[in-house]
Amino acid sequence: MIEFKNVTKVYTTGTEAVHDATFSIDKGEFAFLVGSSGSGKSTLIKLILKEEEANSGNIIINGKDITYLKPKRVPYLRRSMGVVFQDFRLLPDKTVYENVAFAMYIVKSTPKHIRRRVPDVLAQVGLTEKAKMYPNELSGGEQQRVALARALVNNPSMIIADEPTGNLDPDTAWDIMNLLTDINARGTTVVMATHAKDIVNTMKKRVIQINKGIIVRDDKKGGYNSEV
Repeated sequence: MIEFKNVTKVYTTGTEAVHDATFSIDKGEFAFLVGSSGSGKSTLIKLILKEEEANSGNIIINGKDITYLKPKRVPYLRRSMGVVFQDFRLLPDKTVYENVAFAMYIVKSTPKHIRRRVPDVLAQVGLTEKAKMYPNELSGGEQQRVALARALVNNPSMIIADEPTGNLDPDTAWDIMNLLTDINARGTTVVMATHAKDIVNTMKKRVIQINKGIIVRDDKKGGYNSEV
């Protein structure tokens, strides 16, 4: 599903954000990426999304080596991924329904398919009654549910979540985690970068820890190391 083979990323400033990273995440797995700010976990996310290019090594997604993928092929790669960010990134002038539907318009889904699919995914995240509301009329947790619905609507093989609970209160954060757990139970791979110690310690999922660009720990059922 996701495989890094001796991947190194050095920015033009000379900063080595990732050093010789080797790991693989299997289909259907739930993996946390943990590490302090500046440790390199956001760079790992960007390498998976092909927002950054590796200087050396190989990155394989869904069985295809994307290391030297041509720019025009990147949008097709990203169609296999649903992405959720800390700051939601919703379109303020579109309703909940329209925000989710927009992700389907981009991939040229038919209007009939959009009309059928969007209500289904809104129901999955508990937002059926909010479909006609705008982002500024929603709570932070509801906005993140919209972002999650948008990530899910095209049936991606994986969800990439970058600090999805970072702007949420603890109870709301757990609502989002329960949704991600349910999505994972249905077979979707989930990779989540986080600082949320309580969540990681409670869930006991795969934990990949990065420190100064180096993978220092990879536990199948890990907790949040106090040194992170």
